[in-house]
Amino acid sequence: MSIAILLQEAIEFEKNYKSFRSRNEKIVASKRAKSLILSINEFHKVTKDESLMEVMKRITVIKQKLEKRLKGRPLA
Repeated sequence: MSIAILLQEAIEFEKNYKSFRSRNEKIVASKRAKSLILSINEFHKVTKDESLMEVMKRITVIKQKLEKRLKGRPLA
């Protein structure tokens, strides 16, 4: 997969991440975010491009938000 396609998918993911309503959609989105991050990281290892790092950071923040919502509130 080329880096242009990956970056396009990452941008689409960033734009539409709030549309994941159900628990299942959030789980799938979290897994998709992880796969995007790992794929972009492979290109980043070779090129050392800082813009790729910034994209990975933004997707990681979204992934953390999704996982936080999935985890729920702790029972006291």
